Amino acid sequence: MRAPDTAPAAAPAASPFWTGFAATFRLEVAEAFRARWFAFYAAVFFGLVGLLLVFGLTESRVLGFTGLSRTLVTYIQLTMAILPVFILITTVRSLAGDREAGVFEYILGLPVGIGAWYAGRFLGRYLLASAPVVAALMAAVVYGVVRGVKVPWLELGFDIGLLLVMIFAFVGLGFLISALTRSVDTAQTLAFIIWLVLVLGLDLVLLGALIRSRLAIEGVVAIAMLNPLQVFRTGSMLLFDPQLVLLGPTAFTVFDIFGRAGFMVWSFVYPLVLGLLTAGAGWAIFRRGDLP
Repeated sequence: MRAPDTAPAAAPAASPFWTGFAATFRLEVAEAFRARWFAFYAAVFFGLVGLLLVFGLTESRVLGFTGLSRTLVTYIQLTMAILPVFILITTVRSLAGDREAGVFEYILGLPVGIGAWYAGRFLGRYLLASAPVVAALMAAVVYGVVRGVKVPWLELGFDIGLLLVMIFAFVGLGFLISALTRSVDTAQTLAFIIWLVLVLGLDLVLLGALIRSRLAIEGVVAIAMLNPLQVFRTGSMLLFDPQLVLLGPTAFTVFDIFGRAGFMVWSFVYPLVLGLLTAGAGWAIFRRGDLP
């Protein structure tokens, strides 16, 4: 009598999208570890934390900030100044660099879908942009715990969240710029101009011109709150300065429009939505463009 067939059933094949996504994601991370820009990028943020700790900010008292609060506030403000331009300048090379190098023909010849390739590049770049920033901040926390310094855990969690959504917004913007341009030089120039416009729109130049044009203060604040840098700056200030004393009378308008809780929600949701929209727009432009 013939024995019954007891061979195990074959495991279901992995989805082609997820297979291509995982392969592209791993390749993006591996290439970054071999690149000089990533080592320099990580060294900048670990160096910032090291300098802040060396100069004793964990034990100082400035404007009422004690423990790691002062280090956290200073680190966040410095990060706001340098992180966006770092992200934009490096991220715009993702698509424009491949297009200029002429490697799309090779990529399209691989068994990887364009959607999986784009998603893998985007999330890989997001991880690479986020990891050094958060790791440097956690190194400061470990140092503080070892030294017995008070750690503001709630503010720390909120600031890490704000950093992550801001990075997401600028990575999405970088991919949109990269999809719109045909060369690395053009992409990096456009990225620098956009960063400069956002920085100028923080306070004096743009907002001063709007006020001089007799625009209502509510309109000025509404326009300012469309600037992801301003949203990040105000949200991080709100954690340590619940009355937004540093903003002066403008704080009353911010609270009238958003409310304190409403603005915290806005500071998380807006950069996240902005990143999704710009990344999606970049994908649509890239997909409809002339691929080799």
